[in-house]
Amino acid sequence: MKSVEIKRLGPSSPGTSRHLKILRYGAPGATPKAYLQASLHADELPAMMAAHHLTGLLDAAEAAGGILGEIVLVPVANPIGLAQVIDGSHLGRYDLASGENFNRSFPNLAALAAERLAGKLGTDPAENVRTIRTLLVALLDEHQPLGELASLRRILMREAIDADYVLDLHCDNDALLHLYLGTARWPDGADLSADLGSAATLLAADSGGTPFDETFSNLWAELRRRLGADAPIPDACLAGTVEFRGQGDVSDALGAQDAAALLRFLQRRGVVAGDPGPLPTALCDGTPLDGVDVLRAPVGGMVVYHAELGARVTAGQIVAEIIDPLAEDPASARTPVRTIADGLFFARKIERLARPGQGIGKIAGATPLPTRTGALLDP
Repeated sequence: MKSVEIKRLGPSSPGTSRHLKILRYGAPGATPKAYLQASLHADELPAMMAAHHLTGLLDAAEAAGGILGEIVLVPVANPIGLAQVIDGSHLGRYDLASGENFNRSFPNLAALAAERLAGKLGTDPAENVRTIRTLLVALLDEHQPLGELASLRRILMREAIDADYVLDLHCDNDALLHLYLGTARWPDGADLSADLGSAATLLAADSGGTPFDETFSNLWAELRRRLGADAPIPDACLAGTVEFRGQGDVSDALGAQDAAALLRFLQRRGVVAGDPGPLPTALCDGTPLDGVDVLRAPVGGMVVYHAELGARVTAGQIVAEIIDPLAEDPASARTPVRTIADGLFFARKIERLARPGQGIGKIAGATPLPTRTGALLDP
């Protein structure tokens, strides 16, 4: 049965109070469990639109007795960022109080969990998963966060920590629909990629910065590494970040389309009853995140693109130019931006004024690039 819960965040200062609204479907503790949240980057509204339409679909499934597992949906995952409007501009990616990216620096529980799990796991993988999840819930219940942002992170983690599926719904600046998954969950996650119609599915074992989805997908491998091979620990959570195109792609039509795709995935995985139909033809294979060529402006100026999103480009091709509006000689005003990868041009910037070193586009290639080391995500 559907229930609605309001959870209060810790205050940022006296007299302030924010809350999260959490929608619950199915019986608590039923399996499989799916957790979905929208717009952790609070200015990424296509995710909220998808969640809005998904709520209607889940309400209908609930009314028909079609929720087989447990579903937790957080339609607005970041009330802090939702309120950050300065001079009419919504700034929802970074916490203005701390400068932190809202989708980074989630707590890594692996070390503490491994310490407490030593000698307590057996030979049954399913039973080990239950034991680990019980401990992880207890660890988060013990945690006393300081500050509003820390309390937000704890609440979101607590809702998702025991889920079989965790989908963090976002969008890019200006992009095709794409997906981030852990390398270990491919090709297991290929049905998610196909159902969503992902144009690029980007795989990484550890992209750096501890984003929300990797908090859950990486945990199981880290526990295996710390505890050894004596007790089998499977990859018990399929977690991913879904990028629903660009920030301007907010419409009922797209929201309904995306919600229908999410529902098909939940049906395919046995969380919701119903026939999802045949799996759509995949638009892409999984490709390495370190194979993404991030195009950077070598100089400041106006950006003009010579390739459209969705174009297949080749190494050495001019994808964009930077124009210096103060150049006295028009012939020398243009600086080309070339890609070093063969691949799909899947993301770019809406803003057409670039600063030196700023990322202005992304090419998804199939081969890791020597330039792609360290943190692989945007700051």
